[in-house]
Amino acid sequence: MSVNYIILTVRPIMGPIPMQATQRLSISDHSREAAGLTYVYPVISRRAGGVSIGINLNPNNACNWRCIYCQVPNLKRGAAPAIDLHKLDSELRGFLRELQSGDFMECKVPPEARRINDIAISGNGEPTSSAQFAEVVELIAKVIEDCGLKNKIKLVLITNGSLMHRTTVQKGLMKMKKINGEVWFKLDSATTAGMRRINGIRRTPEKTLQDLRIAVSLCPTWLQTCVFALDSKPLSPAERAAYLKFVGDLKRNRVALEGVLLYGLARPSMQPEAPRLTSLPKEWLDEFARAIRLSGLQVRVSE
Repeated sequence: MSVNYIILTVRPIMGPIPMQATQRLSISDHSREAAGLTYVYPVISRRAGGVSIGINLNPNNACNWRCIYCQVPNLKRGAAPAIDLHKLDSELRGFLRELQSGDFMECKVPPEARRINDIAISGNGEPTSSAQFAEVVELIAKVIEDCGLKNKIKLVLITNGSLMHRTTVQKGLMKMKKINGEVWFKLDSATTAGMRRINGIRRTPEKTLQDLRIAVSLCPTWLQTCVFALDSKPLSPAERAAYLKFVGDLKRNRVALEGVLLYGLARPSMQPEAPRLTSLPKEWLDEFARAIRLSGLQVRVSE
């Protein structure tokens, strides 16, 4: 069942945000537009286990990858546009005030998820493609402190990890580490062919490892891996073996990864390959998680 997100109307400057819709948030829909804001959108994160405040730095639906399971409509190749930092600041402060002192939690969020878990820099494309990434992190850090949430919530970066070489990205990650931040670094395949097939990129496992080492050195980092059946087939034995070798080598080489976030399809893809994708049963995810844990890594599973 798909449940629409709330509709928000933002008053000028920093006024309260009236909540107008009647439906509650759901993990099955992470719509960015339905909230009525440019950069800020609320979701219930199945991996985080609470309300996650999304920061969408790619309202132009542009990304340097094209993952076949991506739920962004009209996805195009490109980078984040210029960010209106004043508008982002206003939206984030206004929405945090509503969560803290308004009736949003009671009216729109299921009882088991009524807590602010994190602010997640994510959205409709690769957020680190923004030339203002470090400035955005500084802004969010200031808002968190001003709202009395320092050391109470996390700041999460959800990234494909391909732009870790950029100075502005590294500056942002160093700031994130100081404010309880963590990186969720995408790894859906550990083979060049698999990355091409799933993520639409020409990339080698060696380059992924290089970027992952940078991320881990600057901020606590998790791998995030989406698994699903393609044309009714799960990971091939070769793909499975390559993935398990990659994560096993990380542990053996003392790459200080926090662990693996393993998840399946919860929302429909908006890409042409959507009819070819199906969810894997919980038993499959659990068995794969057990195999990953044999490498000594912590694994969190979300269907």
